Amino acid sequence: MTAAPLHPDDGDWTGGARVRARRVAHGFEFRINEVTSQARVYKQLLDRFLRTEFKVRPRWGVFEVDILVEIAPELPTIDLDNVAKAVLDGIKGAVFFDDGQVWRLLVEKRFAASEQVTVRAVRRPDGDGEDA
Repeated sequence: MTAAPLHPDDGDWTGGARVRARRVAHGFEFRINEVTSQARVYKQLLDRFLRTEFKVRPRWGVFEVDILVEIAPELPTIDLDNVAKAVLDGIKGAVFFDDGQVWRLLVEKRFAASEQVTVRAVRRPDGDGEDA
């Protein structure tokens, strides 16, 4: 994470058991209590959530996205590239207009007691890499 650790529980979260979100400096953080590589799952969960509970508008500019995938050790492994694409598709149109605006993507997998995906998408304040 560029600004702070990805997993602190400080700050005001909005949402419920399946999806939560909060504003962070220059962007947003989402926590999804489900791990899958199926894009439609994240698109449906996030679309409903972003229309009803956490209304945001997409922004232009250059973004950095960090994704932390936590899985239980006894469950089958999952491909990080599939999760990353599914998550980017899920937040596209709400956080940014197109995933081509993502100039830095960090995806990490860890073993944990329960499964969840934490996503932080922040706009680069310096505009580094931004098209003119």
